[in-house]
Amino acid sequence: MSLTRPDRRRHARVAKTTAALAVALLATVVPAQAAPAPTTPGAVAPASAGLDRKALGKALDAVHAAGMYGVNTEVRDGNQEWQGATGLADVGTGRPMRPQLQHRVGSVTKAFTSVAVLQQVAKSRIDLDAPIGRYLPDTVPGERGRAITVRMLLNHTSGIADYIPGAFPSLMQGSTKSLDDNRFRHFRPEELARLGVEAEPTGKPGEKWSYSNTNYIIAGMLIQKVTGEDAEAYITRNVIQKAGLRNTYFPRSPYISGPHPKMYESFYGLIDPPRDYSVYDMSWGGTAGALVSTTGDLDDFYRKLLRGGLLPAAQLREMQTTVPVRGEGGEVAMNYGLGVAAVDLPCGRFWGHDGAVFGAGTSVLSSPDGKHQMATAYNLMKYQRVGKDGKVEPSPIDAAFNGFYLQALCGKDAGDRTGRPAAPAMPLPRTQDLAPMTAPRL
Repeated sequence: MSLTRPDRRRHARVAKTTAALAVALLATVVPAQAAPAPTTPGAVAPASAGLDRKALGKALDAVHAAGMYGVNTEVRDGNQEWQGATGLADVGTGRPMRPQLQHRVGSVTKAFTSVAVLQQVAKSRIDLDAPIGRYLPDTVPGERGRAITVRMLLNHTSGIADYIPGAFPSLMQGSTKSLDDNRFRHFRPEELARLGVEAEPTGKPGEKWSYSNTNYIIAGMLIQKVTGEDAEAYITRNVIQKAGLRNTYFPRSPYISGPHPKMYESFYGLIDPPRDYSVYDMSWGGTAGALVSTTGDLDDFYRKLLRGGLLPAAQLREMQTTVPVRGEGGEVAMNYGLGVAAVDLPCGRFWGHDGAVFGAGTSVLSSPDGKHQMATAYNLMKYQRVGKDGKVEPSPIDAAFNGFYLQALCGKDAGDRTGRPAAPAMPLPRTQDLAPMTAPRL
């Protein structure tokens, strides 16, 4: 792919728009356009005719052809699996992308943190509907601490703002300077929580869904409070190791320890050519988004979770109890549980999450029985451009991703079985977090 010189007029438009966009860098997203009409949850079972490896390879290559630097994925249908990769892991050297490279997975971390909290709920050490002020009165003080429950933190209805604008202030001025200034900066959870709690609330407690990474930083502080153990250490032992994951970890330095691609950030054209941010101190993500993993490990995690291997049945039901996430027109774009999202595709309901940090994107979706799965990692972020109207324009990459996701999860016969086309005219709902949006989009 050629790397071109920046267009100064386009940069001016992007800079003007960035302040309005830069709020939720690890956020789940709601589609700017209408998604295809969802199925009734569970009404149509995902395809089970086996994996069409040729079609999967063609659909994945289409993502690279549309402009994505590199992608790797693992798709499963029961005991069948397909590992694929396309494009480049390193644009400078031409090193190819390959399957199972380690990758920063952003807000996919939230499911791990939620499991840890729910494990403590199962032990009666945490009450989901108790006020957070009971446990952390100094973190969320006063009336808010008495009104915001643990459940509201986990399903993003607390009304607590995101800490991202405070941690990366230049983003509010249309500049990415903060990204470089903070590359080796270490944030303490208490600092991130304070930035979010002291910011203007996004709503009253319980009023509406509003994505905020602060919620999951506070959830990590809650784990530490009730267990007496560092939250990341607790999650490692009781969630990651319990799930049998071997390539998933909270990084202890700005460096990824295993083989990995470079991770390029464009920030809607403000960084041109896109810059590698694979070396980064992820304390700014913490229990909201710092994990490193592989696509195979993520499929393993969701299969173990959805089949009851990490939580008792009662707590898994709580995790899958959702609130609606509405798009710009007020339509329900998806439903959000406790650290997991429910997305209805033409072939049925899937559970998962997206993750995005500077330069790295991840999407994970799994059928309710853990049989049909897809985990995908890619290494160019915020590749879209801002139009003259100040809105982010859809990219051919988005359409190509949608086509691949449908092929991976629904199979080529999805249209035949559901009466809908195999590929939608509009982007599928995706929990594509860490794209800085004022209102998160799916």
